[in-house]
Amino acid sequence: MDWLIEPREHPTDLDRRAISDALEIFSAARAIPYKPDPIALLIKEPEREHTIGGLWAKFYYDWMHVELLFVPQKYRGTGIGSQLIEQAEDMALRRGCVGVWLDTYQFQAPGFYESLGYDNFGYLPNYPRGSGRHFFRKLFSDQDHTANET
Repeated sequence: MDWLIEPREHPTDLDRRAISDALEIFSAARAIPYKPDPIALLIKEPEREHTIGGLWAKFYYDWMHVELLFVPQKYRGTGIGSQLIEQAEDMALRRGCVGVWLDTYQFQAPGFYESLGYDNFGYLPNYPRGSGRHFFRKLFSDQDHTANET
């Protein structure tokens, strides 16, 4: 054998990069290169300098992926979460994205995303055990993404 598998309980960023670099090269030769372009919409209070919440997303493969969204408890129900999503969607539309996708846990906000028109396209039960993880998407147009739909 010319290879071995070395388990790592605490891998480094270099370990991850070795795998991701090889995957990017492989994928770029067969498809669109992976070039994520991150954006952030930050929540700040006027009297403070530090960020207290917001939205973090990346644009790649003609989609926007919302990775993080957090609204402090005292601002929930004020509409700021909806404003964050709407602003991010506007940015995705301006970039010509097909749509937005994200995931959230059962104990977080699946109902929030459904109220904003997101479709639940996947569910992973017992992640974490006793709860679950929901995957949502919002498509901007039915014209460009009908291939490979289930």
